[in-house]
Amino acid sequence: MSNIRITKQFSFETGHALYGYDGKCRNVHGHSYKLSVTVIGTPISDNNNVKFGMVIDFGDLKKIAKSEIVDVFDHATVFNKNTPHVELAKELSDRGHNVLLVDYQPTSEMMVIDFAEKIKKHLPENITLFSLKLQETDTSFAEWYAADNA
Repeated sequence: MSNIRITKQFSFETGHALYGYDGKCRNVHGHSYKLSVTVIGTPISDNNNVKFGMVIDFGDLKKIAKSEIVDVFDHATVFNKNTPHVELAKELSDRGHNVLLVDYQPTSEMMVIDFAEKIKKHLPENITLFSLKLQETDTSFAEWYAADNA
């Protein structure tokens, strides 16, 4: 049976700031992120299985990505918890804002690594995460490929 790649796309709005950066992105700002999640596997060949012919149900892939990434990061502001931004994060949080403190610089590159680890933990054993693409603007994105990280 052939290996087939399945991709599901998501979008979410997230704010962040890059502490120590030497450009405009050191300021708090936001992006309309687009995330493409691609998995690889063989279609289910058991015609008694309700998922017959599918690698994975798009709905099942959606549940994983939404619960682990989209619902967590959408309309949140992300800061590295090891920077002075924690003071700003506390102030925002005290005022009712959705703030995430992560243990990395919240660049697209580092976010896509974090997302890959989170998604991989929830995939069925016969499905492999093939790649992620996190687009922060129309012309800028970071990609993660399993083959590059084996």
